[in-house]
Parts: sequence; structure tokens; C-alpha cells
Amino acid sequence: MKCARRLSCVFSVVLVATLVFGPTAPVPGALAQAPSRSEAPSGQMTWAVHFSLAPTFFDPAETPGLITPFLVLYALHDALVKPMPGKPQAGSLAESWSVSPDGLVYEFVLRQGVKFHNGDPVTAEDVKFSFDRYRGAAATMMKARMAAVEVVDPYRVRFRLKQPWADFMTFFGTPATGAAWIVPKKYVEKVGDEAFKKAPVGAGPYKFVSFNPGVELVLEAYEQYWRKAPSVKRLVFKSVPDESTRLAMLKRGEADVAYSIRGALAEEIRRTPGLTLKATGGAFTEWIVIIDQWDPKSPWADRRVRQAANLAIDRQTINQAEYLGLARATGSIIPSGFDFAWAAPLYPYDPQRAKQLLASAGYPNGFDAGLISADFVYVSIAEVVANYLQAVGIRIKVQPLERAAMIKANQEKKLKNLYRGGSAAFGNAATRIEAFVLSDGMYAYGGYPDIDGLFREQASEPDRKKREAILHKIQQLMHDKAIFAPLFEPAFLNGYGPRVAESGLGLIHYHGYSAPYEDVKLKAR
Repeated sequence: MKCARRLSCVFSVVLVATLVFGPTAPVPGALAQAPSRSEAPSGQMTWAVHFSLAPTFFDPAETPGLITPFLVLYALHDALVKPMPGKPQAGSLAESWSVSPDGLVYEFVLRQGVKFHNGDPVTAEDVKFSFDRYRGAAATMMKARMAAVEVVDPYRVRFRLKQPWADFMTFFGTPATGAAWIVPKKYVEKVGDEAFKKAPVGAGPYKFVSFNPGVELVLEAYEQYWRKAPSVKRLVFKSVPDESTRLAMLKRGEADVAYSIRGALAEEIRRTPGLTLKATGGAFTEWIVIIDQWDPKSPWADRRVRQAANLAIDRQTINQAEYLGLARATGSIIPSGFDFAWAAPLYPYDPQRAKQLLASAGYPNGFDAGLISADFVYVSIAEVVANYLQAVGIRIKVQPLERAAMIKANQEKKLKNLYRGGSAAFGNAATRIEAFVLSDGMYAYGGYPDIDGLFREQASEPDRKKREAILHKIQQLMHDKAIFAPLFEPAFLNGYGPRVAESGLGLIHYHGYSAPYEDVKLKAR
């Protein structure tokens, strides 16, 4: 089946199963509830994480449309439906789900006997509470399309839409958002939102032990996890923003897995006996966001200037230096493997043409462009891009920011001039456009009425071919307007050490981090 990995195909299979077997039929591919208790969890596995963890990443309600918090969510929490190994949408807390023939009602049947870490049962009330409480990516749009969320009985919940929406399960049942990840209603109401982030309780394979901001997060195996008992007793996530320090920890055995090791340091992993370099990704794209294009007084308001910036960047050279040539240069912010992705033309490296465009726009001597912001992990990318821009006359300085602070500033629309953007969130072309391109998107600093109108049109279009044509048109407009300077579909390069039997890296298609954590293993001594 040509599109077997695409969410739409999975959705079609689910719908057919529903119509044949009825509303309580198990969804094909749902995970069996058969916990293994043969051996008690043992040992400790340590990750050197490339950014400072923050309490906002512990709460599914605040998921920002980026993959970052799922590094923690896959351990602490669980979802009704989520990607798992070999399954783009696997039933998790929901053992099955169904769709009404008119596409207006989605009904989820919960697994019975599943409990949160504090002993409270997972019920339909928790599902409704978690959705009502959700305020992360696409929350406004999802809730605007919802007529009601109804608790049918303790283990059955219905989502009623105002009109059919083909992308409901793409937004709800993948890490495009955190809306399907469930928290305990009674506990959250008792302690409040802020206390919940400081001492989170979930239904995932690991429970919270301690968090030292800027230092480490410690989790312990939850042996009653419904899928199976974890193999490793304790997980430790150490915040290590410095790349060379992460590598040193991996080489000394102080970390078992080190995230985001690029360039010469990644080559060192390749050369070091006992260490393994592992590239993950698939949903990951990175680009330069041109914030000032919506300021009519800015040079960036001229499309020729934005095109010049795109032509000024030598993507292939950056790829070799940063990603060992394993990344793919791209002309789009949408991953090429996503459903409804349009193959945007690549920008050639042509600095002479870039200078000509700047001159024709009235800037023969270039201009001062202010700042290009980037989180600490990707400062080197921003620095190289800044050097290429300055070579054609676009003078700009790099502003490094800590990741959580940058996400917050971005959501509050406080960044200026340019920033290095990126996302590895799951979904399809529509989910990525909704977050970054629409006028009211979580990360959009402006928008274009023609694109907004086409997005509304495709969301209500039941015919897949027509919808695809509309989404392709949107992406063509994004390219024609040069809204972004797309860079790569990066290879997310990580290393793991000799104690590791299963790192979890790459087990879930498109997911960059280790997961599912109940599958990670250390070698027997």
C-alpha cells in the first residue's frame, strides 16, 4: 500500500473498521494490554539533554506545537492515541475509537484498570478535563470546531464536531498538539496548575521523582504501566547545553545517550570505539523566520529582499559542516514526507544575484537588519547564516537565547527582526501551516489574507484531491512570497554509549528522541 505510513491512510483504515465492526471495535494496530512483570526494573540510564528542561515541558496542556516537550511527555504521561513503533496512531489510553458515518462524532473507549501514578483511575472525566484545560498549539482552532465533549460513562467519551473535519485525528492523535495527553482531574484541581508542573502526576511508564532546574530531572519506573513494566529502574535527564560537554560525558560514561552532537564532534563519535552515532528525524525542518516583512517601513517588506536572503545562503556547505552531509536542503518549512507536502523548488546559492536583487530593491550597499535570534543549541546555524547574509550586505548580529525563554518570547511575539526557527512536531502540511503561517497561528507575526482564506477553505473540503490541491496552492504562495528562508530537513544527530542495549532512538518513525521509554534497555552485566 503506497501510503501505508501516512496518517490519512491509517485514518481510513480506522474508519472502515468502525463502520464494519461498530463503535467498540478495536482499532487495527491498537496495543494489547499485556504488561510484563517477569523481571523488576533495574539500573539507571542517563541522557545528556541539549537544552535546559523547564516545568512547562511537564504539562501536556502547554504543548507548544514543537517536539521539545515530548522528550518528557512520553515518559511521564500517556495519550488516548499517539505514535508508537510501527504505528503512526496507536491506541494507548484508548483501547479503541470510532467515527460516526457523518464524521461529526468521535468516540473513544478507554482501557479499564489503568491508573495514574497516584493511584487514581484514568476515566472519561479526566479526558474531558484535559481537553477543556488544554491551551497549547491549535487549542483555539480545535475548541472552535468542537460542539461538545461528552462523558458517556466512566470509560467512554465522545467528541462532537460542529462540522466534519478530516484533520481532527491529525491534530488530536499525533504530537502536532498535546490535546490527547491526559492528566488526573482530581489531582490538578487539588494542587493547581503551577504546583502540578512542580510535581507532575501522569499515567506514563515513569513517575516523577525530582527536578533540579538547570541541572537534572529524575524519573522512576512505574511498574504498573498498562503496556508493560519498564526495563530500566531510573531515568536521569541532565541539562547540558554545551555540546562538547555532552560529548565528554558520553565518552566518560557519565551519560548513556547524548542529544544533538553536530559537526566535528559528531565525527568524533563515529571514530570512538564503543560509541554509536544515530541520526533521527523526518518531521524536522528548520528555517529563518523574517519577522519584519509585515513592517511596511522595513526593507524586509520587499519580496526581492527576502529572495536575496534566500539566494545568499549556501545550504550545502552548511549541511556538510553541521550535519555531516546527512541533512537535506529544502525550499519549504514542511517536511517532504508529510501528507499534502508540495515539493518546493530549492534556492540555489547565488550571492551575485542576491546583491542584484538588493540593489533593485533600493539597497545597493545593503542595510542594517538588527538581530537574528536562536536558541543556544542552534546558535552555530544562526552564526553561519548571519555570515552569508553579511557577505551580500545584510548586516545582522546573533542573539542567543535559552530554549524555554525563546519559545515563550516567540509565543508572546516578542522576538525582533529574524530568528532561526524549526519544528519536529508531527502532523501534515495543514498542521505546520496552522502553527507558523496563518495570521493567528501560535508562531506567526503576521499573515496574508489569500493564504488565510485558502486554509479555511481546505479545512472544510471533504474531497481529498481538492484539499490537496488547495494545500499545494498555499505552499506555492508561501514560496512565491518568500515568507521564510527554508534551510534543511536536518539529521538530528545523537550518540549513545556501550552500556546501551536499546536507546529508543528511531523506534518511533519521525520522533527524534528516545521513545517509548518502556522499551529502552541496558545491557546485562
